[in-house]
Amino acid sequence: MKGTLKKIASQLHLWLGVSSGLVVFIVALTGSLLVFEDELEPVIDKQFHIAATHQGKQRLPLDVLQSNVSNAFPGKKPVRITIEKEANRNVIFGLKNGIKEKDILSVAVDPYTGIIAASRIEQDAFFSVVLRLHRYLCLEETGKIITGISCVMFLVIMITGLVLWWPNRKNRKQRFTIKWNAKFKRLNWDLHAVFGFYVLPFVFVIALTGLVWSYKWVNNIIFMTFDGKPQQKREAPANLSTFKTPISGTLEKIYKATNQTLPAPGKILVTLPESDSLSITISKADDNAPIANIVNFLYFDKNNGNLVKTRLYADETKGMQVRRLIYPIHTGSLLGWPTKIIAFIVALIAASLPVTGVVIWLGRKFKKPKENVRNAAGKRNKRVKPVVVN
Repeated sequence: MKGTLKKIASQLHLWLGVSSGLVVFIVALTGSLLVFEDELEPVIDKQFHIAATHQGKQRLPLDVLQSNVSNAFPGKKPVRITIEKEANRNVIFGLKNGIKEKDILSVAVDPYTGIIAASRIEQDAFFSVVLRLHRYLCLEETGKIITGISCVMFLVIMITGLVLWWPNRKNRKQRFTIKWNAKFKRLNWDLHAVFGFYVLPFVFVIALTGLVWSYKWVNNIIFMTFDGKPQQKREAPANLSTFKTPISGTLEKIYKATNQTLPAPGKILVTLPESDSLSITISKADDNAPIANIVNFLYFDKNNGNLVKTRLYADETKGMQVRRLIYPIHTGSLLGWPTKIIAFIVALIAASLPVTGVVIWLGRKFKKPKENVRNAAGKRNKRVKPVVVN
């Protein structure tokens, strides 16, 4: 029975690994880059993110910055504004740049001078490309299907791999340690099996949480489990004011009110509604919270900047609070730098597993059968009697 189980596990591990290996490699490698996206993005595109100078200067009102952007890019409607917590960061305006919702032209504005520092098509930015590769191989819905199936395969691969790895009395030490001075074949096997065992719990959780973005039904399971009903669609409430012309300085008023209501440091995202009847949505991260991705929402009247509604994290349903945990668990940002470093190392090792696995498979595929090797050796060692010619 035990031997049959291992044979089945071996076949599943092999063929699922061969089928999904390339996708797993790409997803894991891009995932390792995305772990430090927040830290690397300002370094990679410094001009876009870092203000030229800010010491001793006063920030200009948001309304002035938006006016400068509208003058520089007439006809392009602003849909969002990103304000980082750091004082030396540019304010990023997202402008609608096409029919699709994701077609965004990002414009970076120095908040102290009002000068437009840089602009870029958001889809072409480095980490935007990396994220699309990670989630759906830059192949839209087709790629999403491929990565989703590969993710499920990878979960099965990990389970079968654990079955194949499971030690007995004779090889227990071998299963837990890598023999660095061994020949290539043995070293490669150790790198695959031993490293695979140590990272398995982390990779399994990362892959499992990744299914939330691949399948809606997985996302719904969270809400059905904790709330007893599917996730409820939420949108900004209607404005309370009756007039349609916004009062001058509304955006700055909203920005100051946000920081007064939510004093904890964190990134602010201003989402401007498509409809003039809906209020402005403000989300602000709470960087003082013990875990990442704690976000509070405020809704302000678009015309006068008065607070319409609050939606605090503490008041969210259990399902939404659990759902909020999925992203930091998946990316490793849950507890900051310690978990990020773990996630980075784990992702790199996960990317190496398909490579070492293929090497093992090729080594076995092209290995000469033992019987043929023995026969060949016997023929070489057999002495041939000399023929005497009279």
